Amino acid sequence: MTKEENEARLEKLKAIVRALPKKPGSYQYYDAEGTIIYVGKAKNLKNRVSSYFHSEVDRFKTKVLVSKIWDITYTVVNTEEDALLLENALIKKYNPRYNVLLKDGKTYPSICITKEYLPRIFSTRTINKKWGTYYGPYSHVGAMHGVLDLIKKLYHPRPCKQPMTQEGVESGKYQVCLEYHIKNCGGPCIRKQTWDDYQRSIQQAREILKGNTREVQRNLKEEMLRLADELRFEEAEEVKRRYLLLEQFVARSEVVSHTIDNVDVLTIANDDKVAFVNYIHVSNGQINQSFTFEYKKRLEETDSELLQLAIVEMRERFQSHAKEIILPEEVDIDLEGVTITVPQRGDKKTLLELSLMNGKQYKFDRLKQAEKLNPEQKQVRLMKELQDLLHLPKMPYQIECFDNSNISGTDAVAACVVFKKMKPSKQDYRKYNIKTVVGPDDYASMKEVVYRRYHRLIEEQQPLPDLIVADGGKGQMEVIRQAVQDELGLDIPIAGLAKNDRHRTNELLYGFPPRVIGIKDTSELFRVLTQLQDEVHRFAITFHREKRSKHALHSELDDIKGIGPKTRDELLKAFKSVKRIREAELSALSAVIGASKAKIVFEHFHTGEE
Repeated sequence: MTKEENEARLEKLKAIVRALPKKPGSYQYYDAEGTIIYVGKAKNLKNRVSSYFHSEVDRFKTKVLVSKIWDITYTVVNTEEDALLLENALIKKYNPRYNVLLKDGKTYPSICITKEYLPRIFSTRTINKKWGTYYGPYSHVGAMHGVLDLIKKLYHPRPCKQPMTQEGVESGKYQVCLEYHIKNCGGPCIRKQTWDDYQRSIQQAREILKGNTREVQRNLKEEMLRLADELRFEEAEEVKRRYLLLEQFVARSEVVSHTIDNVDVLTIANDDKVAFVNYIHVSNGQINQSFTFEYKKRLEETDSELLQLAIVEMRERFQSHAKEIILPEEVDIDLEGVTITVPQRGDKKTLLELSLMNGKQYKFDRLKQAEKLNPEQKQVRLMKELQDLLHLPKMPYQIECFDNSNISGTDAVAACVVFKKMKPSKQDYRKYNIKTVVGPDDYASMKEVVYRRYHRLIEEQQPLPDLIVADGGKGQMEVIRQAVQDELGLDIPIAGLAKNDRHRTNELLYGFPPRVIGIKDTSELFRVLTQLQDEVHRFAITFHREKRSKHALHSELDDIKGIGPKTRDELLKAFKSVKRIREAELSALSAVIGASKAKIVFEHFHTGEE
């Protein structure tokens, strides 16, 4: 598209915007092919749509959207609530490219009560409202089975799938099955249980699925007392059994406050590309519905915008008529007869925290599932987490850690381990013998090794690390800073891992002067950093032990020029000790290693002797 064509496009769109009414409604954006690419809603169509074309718009994705718009249409409605409903319907119908994508929960199971003469109750993942009434969906399958088990124990709805009609029951067409004999069914098919009694049980089951357990409890108690007054003790005992079962179920349920009734709660937990909106419905002080919606972001939508969409989706999906909605923040939405509450304390605040906890847990579970399928996703997440924690200029793809090892200054060595994408890169590990430091001076040893490491990387034009981690606290961090920044002039972030009195890593330090960075010692990132520290310590100790072992095995034979390890081993095998080799005659040495090598060994031990 040429500059002139783009200017003509924008002028056409601005002319449409100038003619828009200042009324609530829904607007639709079309691309060059006439496909709807975005659907929005507004309390004031003219003000909302014109905001997309302001020169100061700084959101990149919004600019991309505007560059794709070729035409605009709109629909005026009476209220903002109607605009919300219309927007929701159009998004579902056209699935526009730039609208948030609701990942539908159709795969979650629901509980169905059929519309048959003798209704059945079962779980299903297929929704067909012609066949029955559906309750759910249930994001937690265990909770759904718990409710189903309760209903089966309370009311024994028929478990068979045989279609039954009134005519068939009245004509004696059916026979009882095993379920009747093992007392899982009351036998309504042969009138062992009356139709009225069966329907009464189904109606009570409906109330339980709606969350009205307290009302069912009250009715059961009244029936139990009535039967006892009429001296129908066996029937009263059966009703008591149901009452106690229901009471146990309610006791296990999440009870918030008996004063909170018919309330919806929504919270949001964000990811870079996905938002997780948790919905909880509370009835009679009891949570009877909890579900998490997953929205895929398209245009960097704010939490407020996503909550508005979720409210509309929730009211439609769960047929909610709650008069109060509890939210974590104010949203620009006006629903007739509905109060929006942002609690600061009390039971409603507790509900809000519970909803947020559910949303975060769902987000964590989905993240874990994704990381199992794509392990690199976990590494990127940890790098991003560390970048955000330390405010690094870029993700720490390559992290290097240093440690020293010596005993009273002898056999002083150092080690450098390298982690790439939060995993050990063992081919990049390096060992160092301390050359310039005399005595046990850890700081000077650290400074020497760090300088040698990065001076060589600069000379060889090798990539430098994104983060250096010192195995220690402020002192080690300072000598690394002196070597890296003052002497080499490099700008590499430096962190430190300090240990407590029990020699366990307990603090992450960063910055100059170093400050403690808040990080949970149970977090995954902390475990990776601890692994980094343990690995450099292991590598340094192993190298130090190897060096000590070589010194322990060193003998005077190793200092004889022209005598290698093989000849040395032959001599030790034949003479057992260096002392015996020194005292041996030339002929005896020649018999073992030959005349020429024997002469070298003999002269080494006897040069200068008379």
